[in-house]
Amino acid sequence: MPARGPHFPPATLTFLRALARHNDRDWFRERRERFEADVKGPMVDVIEALDRDFRAFAPELDASPVRSLYRIYRDTRFTEDKTPLKTHIAAVFPVKGLGKNQGPGLYLEVSPRGVLVAGGLYAPQSADLLAVRQHLAMNHNRFRSIVEAPGFKRYAGGLQGDRLTRVPRGFDAGDPAADYLRYRQFLVWREFPAALATRPAFYGTVVGVFEHAAPLVRFLAEPLLARHRPGQPPRPVAHRRPAPRPTP
Repeated sequence: MPARGPHFPPATLTFLRALARHNDRDWFRERRERFEADVKGPMVDVIEALDRDFRAFAPELDASPVRSLYRIYRDTRFTEDKTPLKTHIAAVFPVKGLGKNQGPGLYLEVSPRGVLVAGGLYAPQSADLLAVRQHLAMNHNRFRSIVEAPGFKRYAGGLQGDRLTRVPRGFDAGDPAADYLRYRQFLVWREFPAALATRPAFYGTVVGVFEHAAPLVRFLAEPLLARHRPGQPPRPVAHRRPAPRPTP
């Protein structure tokens, strides 16, 4: 995988800082061209580069400027915060065959506060969570080989997420996978300084995290994809082992 690739200009962070001070539709409308050139355009370049590179280590993931890029406008219908615009730019890379926000995937966010590179399953529905736990119980050795690998911990940050205090109902407390069955979320994330977004090392750093997070996303997707193909058991997807990559 390339050590270098697209990154953001300093103008990206400058614009997002100004947007945080002037979170107003009229202000934004007057500066829409700057947003397109300095914020949205560079993220589209990153998405298109990932679309090419995912073919080598995560071909099941969808990277498309149309489907991956989040809108800059906030949904304020169900929140007391009525500021209309987000002060970051973000993209999601879901598993093909699952909804954009209905299954596991990878996530990238750039803001003046920092760069967030993440992945996993954030808020599964009850039936999906049960399917993942059943899959995990039946394949706990493979799951452990993913989340306990030194590279996974070093480059993807290790498994994180909310957990129950006890093994969930329907599972044995003595199950070999009991410590992982308590998870309600299956997440990884790494946070970096905002300045990384403007450096040549940005893209290689993002790809390095994604390479090591992809096996977790793939494992979590297997039982959910099987639910869309009744009568077919989850099947592991062949993939290449990611190569270690230095973190700046």
